[in-house]
Amino acid sequence: MSATVSLSYSAKEGEKLGLFVLNMGGPTTIEDVEPFLFNLFNDPDIIRLPPVINLFQPFIARMISRSRAPKSAVGYEKIGGGSPLFPLTKEQGDAIAASLAKRGISVKVYVGMRYWHPFTESAIQKIKCDGITKLVILPLYPQYSISTTGSSLRCIKEEFHKDDTLENLPLTVVYRFAARPGYVSAMADLIQMELGKFQDSSAAKIFFSAHGVPKKYVTKALDPYKAEMEQCVRLIMATLRSRGVTNDHILAYQSRVGPVEWLKPYTSEVIPALGASGCNGLLAVPISFVSEHIETLDEIDREYQELARHSGIKEWGRVPALCSYPPFIEDLAAAVEDAFSDAEPIVKRDIHLDGKPDSKAALLIKRVVASREGKTFLMAVSISVAAYVWFHRTEPSLVTLDSN
Repeated sequence: MSATVSLSYSAKEGEKLGLFVLNMGGPTTIEDVEPFLFNLFNDPDIIRLPPVINLFQPFIARMISRSRAPKSAVGYEKIGGGSPLFPLTKEQGDAIAASLAKRGISVKVYVGMRYWHPFTESAIQKIKCDGITKLVILPLYPQYSISTTGSSLRCIKEEFHKDDTLENLPLTVVYRFAARPGYVSAMADLIQMELGKFQDSSAAKIFFSAHGVPKKYVTKALDPYKAEMEQCVRLIMATLRSRGVTNDHILAYQSRVGPVEWLKPYTSEVIPALGASGCNGLLAVPISFVSEHIETLDEIDREYQELARHSGIKEWGRVPALCSYPPFIEDLAAAVEDAFSDAEPIVKRDIHLDGKPDSKAALLIKRVVASREGKTFLMAVSISVAAYVWFHRTEPSLVTLDSN
């Protein structure tokens, strides 16, 4: 089911077109796990702290990354010793470029990862050095969230505003694609293929498992993620219904971290409940991801599959990530082609960030912390805090020794 080929853009002579594909990234080796996690948790769009506490985010990120690294490393060991996200993202970008080439549009592909190599900032410098004259930015997140697309775009926005050449580079952002007919149809294709592998395909429940975010992102920061996710599921199910698929379905959220409330229901709680209710067949659909990585290959394929077995669910299946599935790639290529016709310099049309913007105080603190003086001050404070914590942790033992 190929997407309709768009004929909306005709490249001008001498034009150098760039396609900037974004993703979160992942550790290449086990040794990379802790620094990768530090970069992740040091992002204020991942852990949103009050303005004053923002000063201590690197210190907090260091503690979290050190405590979580051993468990995460085990997961990466089980999927081959590192994340496949970069090579898969590059493969997707190259496939989109090949599709565009068939339409007579030549583009150079750049891949920018948010939390590991190749970093977004490095890719931006390559875009500038190569003299790209028109750019389309494509975050490979189907639904928009301040913690994924928003974080990557904030990084790009800050980098572009530092440079006059980049500020005047015409660009367009494909902010989301979960409602595009080509994406919806491609997801329905893969779901139907996997349903066909069940002994009783009509009885299997379609289990959409989405990456979770803290509830306050939606209620306080006005993140559109939950609404877009629910709309996406409705569109996919409507397409399946039009094809005669009558299976029941459910949406739940995975990857919860920490004590705060995240979007519900939780995948880890829904699976046992389904087993207790007599569900015999479950088809997991990773709805937030278009590439395989640790949350599909380990969390879903290993943890949730084991949980399903222990919960009495006899048949288990998992829809693969879209990756470079041709109908999906063709639809993204059409979106990119259309976007080239709508490019304007960032100084004329700024990169839009959905959700509630940071306060002026929070932005000021972030700029201070990012400066050399701010980092020096933060290091001094962190050392002082660490010394204070160490002293008070060891003080009781010193008192005990003295008393003896």
